Amino acid sequence: MISKGRPASSSSDEDSALTAGRAVDGDPATRWASKEGADPQWLRVDLGENSTVSRVKLLWEAAYAKGYRVEISADGTSWNPLAVEANGNGGTDDWTGLTGKGRYLRVYGTARGTAYGYSLFEVEVYGTTGSGPGPTDPPTDPPSGAFTVVGAGDIADRCNEDAAGCQHFKTADRAEAIDPAFYLTLGDNQYDDAHLADFKNYYDKSWGRFKANTYPVPGNHESYDDYENRDEKAYREYFGSRATPQGKMWYSYDRGNWHFVALNSNRFDEREQMDWLKADLAANGKKCVAAYWHEPLFSSGDHGNVPVSRPVWELLESSGAELVLNGHDHHYERFAPQTRDAKADPNGIVEIIGGAGGKDLYGAGDTVQPNSAKRIWDKFGVLKLDFTDTGFRSQFVGTDGTVLDTSPTYSCH
Repeated sequence: MISKGRPASSSSDEDSALTAGRAVDGDPATRWASKEGADPQWLRVDLGENSTVSRVKLLWEAAYAKGYRVEISADGTSWNPLAVEANGNGGTDDWTGLTGKGRYLRVYGTARGTAYGYSLFEVEVYGTTGSGPGPTDPPTDPPSGAFTVVGAGDIADRCNEDAAGCQHFKTADRAEAIDPAFYLTLGDNQYDDAHLADFKNYYDKSWGRFKANTYPVPGNHESYDDYENRDEKAYREYFGSRATPQGKMWYSYDRGNWHFVALNSNRFDEREQMDWLKADLAANGKKCVAAYWHEPLFSSGDHGNVPVSRPVWELLESSGAELVLNGHDHHYERFAPQTRDAKADPNGIVEIIGGAGGKDLYGAGDTVQPNSAKRIWDKFGVLKLDFTDTGFRSQFVGTDGTVLDTSPTYSCH
């Protein structure tokens, strides 16, 4: 056992006698309990160093989880599933034959089995320490290299779940049901002016449940120039290191054979970000490249094309990128591969607009842009992106689970 006595933390504690450390103290008479009546909740154990985990044993109290995931992470932010339970009945769950690597292990409860909270007498983790990826290495993929990502932009209106027409809770529920490797946001995460109080009151209660596993970018409603009293500072404060993992409001990360680039379209006119992007793409060693930011170069929606994005597209095109994701216009739109000049090209970039994350929909603009393959104006939903080592496929999934559009399967350049 490599978990006994290790530091532990949790999403919440029922009281000061039922804290996370009680679940790793080796005493089956003590326990951790979360606050009552709220999903999701989690308990995290710091194994002290990167480790190989082969077995996890959970001893549930009467307040058990009907649905939960056992997850592992190298850095405490990007999580990979080791085991998934969809119909738990409490008692003892003993997961054997696992092959996870990382420093942090988390039990992530998604559905309570009772009206109370989640409660564990013990979390026992077995394996060997001193192995696995380093804290800045990408998460371990399945043998096939395949993984799924969920994304959306233009998300949280200032409304609560019980309000008529409030959609961001529905898109969050759909995103969670897909159960991706991680989430990304496409800007304008919180309306109207993205103040910290609004993030806490609205976004945090829907998409905020994924914050520790979300790679966000800001939108124009999180602008740094205080236009219409908007608040970039609150965006950075709410997301913390998730917003600036490399010290700036643009960053990159790798997963499998993919290199992901997250950009700040509020600052495309600043040389610092452009110089960084050029260097980042030059240093990339992955076969496939996806980039995302808020304002799209091409759009058939109300805002239309945003030319400030063209220099970015040019750099991505020159480096052989495959995929660009955007928000800003509040609809769904998928483009066939094209060049910076809107010329159809099988070796061009696929652009997808996923601006139907919860805020009111805009409807059609005046012009359908060239190479626009699919447009959906009247449905809220999320992007489901399935990646492999050699390509990708996208779907637009409505809040009711209906797949409203599926792209061809594209190969990486």
